[in-house]
Amino acid sequence: MNAIEIPQRPTRHFLAEDFKVSSWEQIKPLFDNLLEREIASVDDLKKWFLDRSELESVLSEDLAWRYINMTCYTENDQYRARYQDFIENIQPQIAPVADQLNKKAAASSSLDTLSKQEGYDLMIRNLKKEIEIFREQNVPLFTEMSTESQKFAQINGAMSVEIDGKELTLQQASVLLQSTDRSKRQDVYNKVVDRRLSDKDKLNDLFSRLVSLRDRVARNADFKNYRDYMFKALGRFDYTPKDCFDFHDAIAHEVVPIQDIFSNERKSQLKVASLRPWDKAVDPEGREALKPFTSGKELTEKTIGVFKKLDPFLGQCLEIMQQMGHLDLESRKGKAPGGYNYPLAEIGVPFIFMNATSTLRDMVTIMHEGGHAVHNFLTRDLPLNDFKSTPSEVAELASMSMELISMDHWDVFFPSPEDLRRAKREHLEDIIETLPWVATIDQFQHWIYENPSHTLDERKAAWNRIFDRFADTVTDWSELQAAKDYLWQKQLHLYEVPFYYIEYGMAQLGAIAVWRNFRQDPKKGLAGYQAALKLGYMRTIPEIYKAAGIRFDFSRSYIHELMTFVREELAKI
Repeated sequence: MNAIEIPQRPTRHFLAEDFKVSSWEQIKPLFDNLLEREIASVDDLKKWFLDRSELESVLSEDLAWRYINMTCYTENDQYRARYQDFIENIQPQIAPVADQLNKKAAASSSLDTLSKQEGYDLMIRNLKKEIEIFREQNVPLFTEMSTESQKFAQINGAMSVEIDGKELTLQQASVLLQSTDRSKRQDVYNKVVDRRLSDKDKLNDLFSRLVSLRDRVARNADFKNYRDYMFKALGRFDYTPKDCFDFHDAIAHEVVPIQDIFSNERKSQLKVASLRPWDKAVDPEGREALKPFTSGKELTEKTIGVFKKLDPFLGQCLEIMQQMGHLDLESRKGKAPGGYNYPLAEIGVPFIFMNATSTLRDMVTIMHEGGHAVHNFLTRDLPLNDFKSTPSEVAELASMSMELISMDHWDVFFPSPEDLRRAKREHLEDIIETLPWVATIDQFQHWIYENPSHTLDERKAAWNRIFDRFADTVTDWSELQAAKDYLWQKQLHLYEVPFYYIEYGMAQLGAIAVWRNFRQDPKKGLAGYQAALKLGYMRTIPEIYKAAGIRFDFSRSYIHELMTFVREELAKI
């Protein structure tokens, strides 16, 4: 198919075609309809779920655009006000009604029959979990938490530094840490750190308020702590906190020693007396930083090229997003930090937000977010929104696998074989460094919420103890204690999506296994990857991993096996 067909949103059956979200008063009659409707058969219950899904998809997509606009333009008061209006005046009204709808469905005599159908069993399990944890008194706390966590983007969006007479965002400045001029790297590093530290108290206070609010939510719902509450809220039916601790141990024993080897090699290649934090991004052989692209337009076109070479369908997904204006990739002042792929529940074509400058990491980020986007396309025709809402252990498998299986076609960005080898090596080494960081952030979160009334000094000590457990032993942090003390403050997830981080580690292991299958048989490996993603959330996490031909396993022996494979691949490069 040459002409690109732009998807249209599905025909609405419950809401009017021209319905637009404006206020709770306008939405309420639709919820009332669902609450008052008689459910006399399995077919009635299925239709009820379809109508509810349609309503929730429209609301979800409306909120998505409010969030997207606010993060693209953090200084725009109108966008911020529109997002805030939903959070303060619509969302709190929906929460108690959603609980009533869950209870109505749970009371239906047709529920058991429906739960025997594929997908519905997991949806109903989730619905019962929602009933179990819902508390009316938490609704205003959720509103307050949303309002507070939004401040993280505002604080970070306003951060910039002046380098060589130019004002740069911190993302733009961090590119200069790849400079071969060591004194310049040190200067940039210090400026970025100083800028972050100037807001350290503000960020500490914000985090303390969030921890306190989250702890209240957990106790209101009769949980011992927020960690236990979030395991239930996130639907972590397939693993426990102990599994996370086992993952931490495995990373400490199997991955951190490899990190030490890499750091020692880097120190030796750079010929420096001590390896400093500003020496971590530069090419150890003194070559200029790789520049895979120079503009957002070039990044888009080349990414589409990579995806097309992997599979024409994958390239078409990104072409559709490009034509629909669903890509905002370049870093600029006033833009929130980070990157995301935001699913748009009704149209089914997501939006990718990034802060790209010109680095390899930016190129990998678009591969990552593009993997999420492909996942949305593969599930867009599933009948219910719940079936499309995959747990993050599966969502991140989609994105992290794409980073690796796309590598065979990175010559689109790197025509020079030498540059291509460098890019692959840097990415694989980065994966090995990512796993300990995931373990660091996850263990820190466990400690934070197991000890919610901790002091700031205790928080700092806990962070340093955990950081040291997973950091390489080579990097010299002398005279940089403050920088190290507050490194955690740059991690958006701690502020905006608590406990969403271990999934990156689990999915990274899964992605390495997907890539290993792809290496052995590209066609079969890619088919397994797509087959798993098409399942959405109609199977359990272990079953979805199995469909991809891999295991949902983070034992020490499995991590050892996968790390051995990565090191073998590095040796081939």
